[in-house]
Amino acid sequence: MDFLALGTDLGPEPVADQRSTVTLRVNGAETTLTVDHRSTVLDTLRERLGLTGAKKGCDHGQCGACTVLLNGRRVTSCLLLTVAQDGAAITTVEGLADGGTPHPLQAAFADRDALQCGFCTPGQICSAVGMLGEAADGFPSHATEPGAPFGGTADLGPEEIRERMSGNLCRCGAYPRIVEAIEDVIP
Repeated sequence: MDFLALGTDLGPEPVADQRSTVTLRVNGAETTLTVDHRSTVLDTLRERLGLTGAKKGCDHGQCGACTVLLNGRRVTSCLLLTVAQDGAAITTVEGLADGGTPHPLQAAFADRDALQCGFCTPGQICSAVGMLGEAADGFPSHATEPGAPFGGTADLGPEEIRERMSGNLCRCGAYPRIVEAIEDVIP
């Protein structure tokens, strides 16, 4: 068996009953696509829509490089099948900016130099946006003090931010600057 050739033959095109048409609202624009039932949201974004901000890191949902917002909540897009997201609103790092004005977290990451190689940065930023939304909705984390009141905005100190962002890995170790950047945008 030629191990170098493994994976190069993608096999026949899926037949019609292995594809479905879905409508997604991606970065505010509605798009309708016919996708293979095995296609993940990450692959659809990158290969079909040309949105390459979300990265395929581990392809197992463990590194967070593929994090996007799905209906306002952060998700690892490598684990979600596109066909199961019909009607969903997806926001990628490309969709966070307001025209030519970067999202406050994008600006804070740049100002704080909260990146090195930049591979994980889009996922870090999308995760931070989602995390701030979760905190604003009062969702507790493992670092939240026991007995803290549920509801209202969660108190986000450095320890709480680190815990809430722990699903996003940075191989370069830019974590201190990432926490600082997030702290910069907390109201």
